[in-house]
Amino acid sequence: MSAILTRLRLRRAGAEDKPAEPAPETAGPRTRFGAWLGRPMTSFHLIIAVAALLTTLGLTMVLSASGVYSYDQDGSPWVVFGKQVLWTVVGLFAFYLALRVPIQLMRTLAFSGFAITIVLLILVLIPGIGTVSNGSRGWFVVAGLSMQPSELAKIAFAIWGAHLLAARRMEQASLKEMLIPLVPAAFVALALIVAQPDLGQTVSLGIILLGLLWYAGLPLRVFVSSLFMVVVSAAVLAMAEGYRSARVQSWLNPAADAQGSGYQARQARFALANGGVFGDGLGQGAAKWNYLPNAHNDFIFAIIGEELGFIGAAGLLCLFGLFAYTGMRIARRSADPFLRLLTATATLWIMGQVFINVGYVVGLLPVTGLQLPLISAGGTSTATTLLMIGIMANAARHEPEAVAALRAGRDDRVNNLLRLPLPAPYVPSRTEALRDRLSRRGAERSGKPGKGKGTRPAKPAAKQASKPVRKQAADGRRKGKTAGGPVRAARHHGGGRTDRSRRRALEGQRYG
Repeated sequence: MSAILTRLRLRRAGAEDKPAEPAPETAGPRTRFGAWLGRPMTSFHLIIAVAALLTTLGLTMVLSASGVYSYDQDGSPWVVFGKQVLWTVVGLFAFYLALRVPIQLMRTLAFSGFAITIVLLILVLIPGIGTVSNGSRGWFVVAGLSMQPSELAKIAFAIWGAHLLAARRMEQASLKEMLIPLVPAAFVALALIVAQPDLGQTVSLGIILLGLLWYAGLPLRVFVSSLFMVVVSAAVLAMAEGYRSARVQSWLNPAADAQGSGYQARQARFALANGGVFGDGLGQGAAKWNYLPNAHNDFIFAIIGEELGFIGAAGLLCLFGLFAYTGMRIARRSADPFLRLLTATATLWIMGQVFINVGYVVGLLPVTGLQLPLISAGGTSTATTLLMIGIMANAARHEPEAVAALRAGRDDRVNNLLRLPLPAPYVPSRTEALRDRLSRRGAERSGKPGKGKGTRPAKPAAKQASKPVRKQAADGRRKGKTAGGPVRAARHHGGGRTDRSRRRALEGQRYG
């Protein structure tokens, strides 16, 4: 009995001397958060969650900011909000279709879609077909609903440009071959939008063009020259018309015409200042009572700052920051060069609009009329933005790890709820794979000979090595021998099969 008690005392003393091991629950939240970020479907869940939050916040703020304007125009405070809800439903339907569309079908229809939008941009300029609003003939009005074809042109151009650059990059095309179809087509679309005129959509399409050129990996001098041309064109357009020139002058000198061209920007800053840190409360803002023109549209960020305060405005910017992170994460993890280029360009385009809109509301930029994506009242803008985010969510489902997880039967609640089809793994087409192999072989054959003695170029050596093999094989067939030529020939071709299988395996690892 005493021996047992002694052992128990020794064990207890040893346990007390040992340092306490951390419990599994004490593992830092950073570890759990990192594990969650490493899951295959994290990008897909993030992009859907951010889109849902932005859409909900946008509808709420449109309802709060548009009541007075709707009552003045139509006698009902629900008109603008009702149209926004209708276009949001259309955008959600487009979002769902973009989730289900096969990537190859999207690339096949890219040029046709862009050509159709060019036709729409021409039709909207014809009097009697296009409708003038705010000094711009850029809308189709059908049954009281307005549609802006320039919004569709931006998406069509982004998809076609990403398809074109991704395909030609794999074909090892020259710089001229990559720029000639893309840049002239962009200038045609830009000229038609300038003819409306619409400076905001022109700047937005210019951002898409610059994003495509930058993420395609074109030389820096090409990108800088393109950026210079876009900046010069924007400056010329800004000073060409009287009202745009007045906006620029009021931005440079806000006190010069405080009751004229600078009135809107001045009232927006007053609304932001009145909000303070915590705001006046949702629906309690004063600027929307005809003190701030277009409060529900271009200057809705000022209403957010007034009613939700600095906390609400900063939270909205954090949501857009999370959207930017998610978009670039999808682009970085995509194996398909088309999806990688399209997702990165779409992220830059949407964040560029956010920067411009918030910039002119707070006074950092001159007023251009670009809307805040998913937040401002604007039917076509909301629907097309949701369509683009749906394409980004589709790209998130086509990440190699996500494809492997879904095709392995791993359960995902969001995919089951939306009844989405299984994504197909990225496999380069036969033409792309053949051109890739031919380019590698050409690089190997054109390589410089080694420095050792007796080193010869690859092509003559292969020819000299093949002649004895063919001769020995022919001698073996004539003499009926099984050794020599036939055995060596089989060994030679077997080595070729091994190289081809190894190359195919490496291609599978490369493309997921």
